[in-house]
Amino acid sequence: MSLHNGLRGTMIGALFASTLIFTGTLPARAAPTQGGTLTWLVTPEPASIVPLTTTAGGNAEIGPKVVEGLLTYDKNLNPAPLLATAWSVSKDGLQYRFTLRRGVKWHDGKPFTSADVAYSILTLKQVHPRGRSTFANVTDVKTPDPYTAIIELSKPAPFLLTALAGTESPIIPKHLYEGTDIVSNPYNSAPVGTGPFVYKSFVHGSYILLERNPDYWDKPKPYVDKIIVRFLPDGAARAAALESGAASLGDQAIPLADVKRFTTLPDFSVDTTNWPYVSNHQQLIFNLDTPVLKDKAVRKAISQAIDVNALNRIVWYGYGQVSAAAIGTANTKYHDAGIRYFPYDVAQANAALDAAGLKRGADGKRFTLRLLFNPFQDARAADFVRQSLARIGIDGEIETYDFATYVKKAYTDRAFDITLEALSNAFDPTVGVQRVFWSKNFKIGLPFSNAAHYSNPEVDRLLEAASVETDEAKRRQLFIQFQQIVHDDVPSIEFGANPNITIVSKKVKDYAPTGEGLRGNFADLYIQQ
Repeated sequence: MSLHNGLRGTMIGALFASTLIFTGTLPARAAPTQGGTLTWLVTPEPASIVPLTTTAGGNAEIGPKVVEGLLTYDKNLNPAPLLATAWSVSKDGLQYRFTLRRGVKWHDGKPFTSADVAYSILTLKQVHPRGRSTFANVTDVKTPDPYTAIIELSKPAPFLLTALAGTESPIIPKHLYEGTDIVSNPYNSAPVGTGPFVYKSFVHGSYILLERNPDYWDKPKPYVDKIIVRFLPDGAARAAALESGAASLGDQAIPLADVKRFTTLPDFSVDTTNWPYVSNHQQLIFNLDTPVLKDKAVRKAISQAIDVNALNRIVWYGYGQVSAAAIGTANTKYHDAGIRYFPYDVAQANAALDAAGLKRGADGKRFTLRLLFNPFQDARAADFVRQSLARIGIDGEIETYDFATYVKKAYTDRAFDITLEALSNAFDPTVGVQRVFWSKNFKIGLPFSNAAHYSNPEVDRLLEAASVETDEAKRRQLFIQFQQIVHDDVPSIEFGANPNITIVSKKVKDYAPTGEGLRGNFADLYIQQ
């Protein structure tokens, strides 16, 4: 990164031909009231707070209340100002120029400047699980003055302008991180940010306390005085806390069996929005290094034995949005609604396995598969799959692990045959979907990568072309072709969007006005008195 004088900054600015400038605000909201405490249930408890070296859900939800991003997004993922007030993109897509908000201070009183932006982007490129690909084309971040940051790229990255929310690309204080071990930096768990809430304490196993930032740049926001983030490991206890009024907001907090009852309670709302910035998506992934699963006919037979619509009814209580396409329904821009599941047909699946030479033994079993599941999946989904496999003579042996052990088993040891994953599509397919199917993203020990060890040169070509294509119509067509090929290859069975259930007291208003949903900054949230 480098600092240039005013003349040099003017010269750089002259290079830009603006393709996008936005200086407006999000739609006006009802007049809020000041004061009160929000008690928010988050599960599971995160190990830290800032979503810098991890994409874990707790960090992605809690962190943005303290540490912000350059931009926020509406529910169609159009960008809107946050720490950046205006931006432009060069015609060749290789330079992004941001005008930064003036008068912003870190919670320790130091001024926020372009040096913080440059340091953050280059750090995210090195340490963030998705940032390593999101910012892979970034060659430099120039800072011609304290209120201008220019991101320079070697190749276009059409998804970059959507990657700058606090939940995905937090801007961190250079003066507290530079020269430290980023992964072990204590400010990951006790953050200093520019956001509407100031970190106060983190009592592991119990709660995180955030308090209103009296010097927030967007006064009179925020409106609530305190946020208490509570951690209750038991779903029934979380439901009781909400119903009793001990908590007023919970995301994925209650058992699905309780959702219908909560819809009848007069003091609560049940929100089932699949927030587009997150784009929930789950799938069954085949380990293509398992000999019996190398045969596409076998994988197709298994897919015909699993009725995903029934899984939605039985496991997800009908609250999911099933999708046979690798890019799910929340991504309306690129989702291929024409892709359908192979017909559910147990007889046909059995016949296909017989034809493949996988006859049943005397005990009625053909072979055994190790069945793992990410703990973010409902364990009942694993039971559903096991029962489905049994109908075609396959013994699915379920192995249950805590999250850390699961990640090691699946992505380091590769000790699985099929696994139920929870790999969200995120805000753009290049970021959230490519990682699952791109052959170059098969890396032992890299979590949430190409677990199948899937390799198709044409899929690689399509994904790589889409990652740099700036023409939206052409980019969509590349993703449509990609979805069709991977559906036919069956490296996975896409389940679609698992239920996203938010339980909220009717007194809590404007908790999710942006496309980030609960991963926004809560600056607009208020409690009706």
